[in-house]
Amino acid sequence: MSRSHWLDRPVLVTGCTGLLGSWMVADLVEAGARVIGLIRDRVAGSNLDRLGMTGRIDVVTGEVQDQQLMERVMGEYEVVTVFHLAAQTIVGVANRNPLSTFDTNIRGTWTVLEAARRSPAVKQIVVASSDKAYGDQEQLPYSEETALEGRHPYDVSKSCTDLISLAYAETYGLPVCVTRCGNFYGGGDLNWNRIVPGTIRSILRGQRPIIRSDGTFIRDYFYVKDGSRAYLHLAEKMATDAGLQGQAFNFSNELQIDVLALTRRVLGLMGSSLEPDIRNEASNEIVHQYLSARKARELLDWTPSWELDTALKETIAWYEEFLN
Repeated sequence: MSRSHWLDRPVLVTGCTGLLGSWMVADLVEAGARVIGLIRDRVAGSNLDRLGMTGRIDVVTGEVQDQQLMERVMGEYEVVTVFHLAAQTIVGVANRNPLSTFDTNIRGTWTVLEAARRSPAVKQIVVASSDKAYGDQEQLPYSEETALEGRHPYDVSKSCTDLISLAYAETYGLPVCVTRCGNFYGGGDLNWNRIVPGTIRSILRGQRPIIRSDGTFIRDYFYVKDGSRAYLHLAEKMATDAGLQGQAFNFSNELQIDVLALTRRVLGLMGSSLEPDIRNEASNEIVHQYLSARKARELLDWTPSWELDTALKETIAWYEEFLN
């Protein structure tokens, strides 16, 4: 992370109260950037507040689907770099409420991109897609050349986010890159139905951690602090290499671990003898996913900084403080 690159740079972060957004704001503020954060809902106990960031950034209240608002913000704040993170990110919520998920994730994306197209100060746009955009594939790991074939509401919303972003780069020359990451985890995630925070909270309360699937689903888990640094690293590279425009990048530790194994890993690190409660209730979930980060390593000279157990220990410590 280059302080000289970010010093005094106006940076818009949509979704800044989310898990990734809150840590990214902290990294940007530390680097001296002028951060403009878009906030839809004030969330009690949000990591953005706990990090003391709300009072250190320019806060804009509104929805990412508001075209006039997005154009005003980019114009008036003379935004140079945009990190578009705002999204409905929970698969179960998407299954129950597909229209609101499509509205936020798809319309929200084209709104941000159209506003950026009309804002000549904008020089870099990083759009958060997901490994879910690839859908369920037989050939693994996913590379950036893998087709985008989402089939269920959340996956489809991310396939569309991805394709719309790359269309704006190709058609209008907009300086866009897309990131595809696995399941983020880390301190600050208050979505308790996710496996890492839910498991930690259950253990701290002396309750059996709940696994909603059968425990065999394999995922690519990515520490949120690594995610933040990866996004910033990509934006820095975009500023010096125009050839990156219109490309997608996977960021990953390239680990394959199933839900039950991850749960037992957390149980072991917390010294707990509790047994997981396997519910086998999940639906519309991809069975096996993991990413190749070879392109990011070779073109961006990027490598992750945290290994799994170290990151999990930091995450456990965050929740012990938060919940106690």
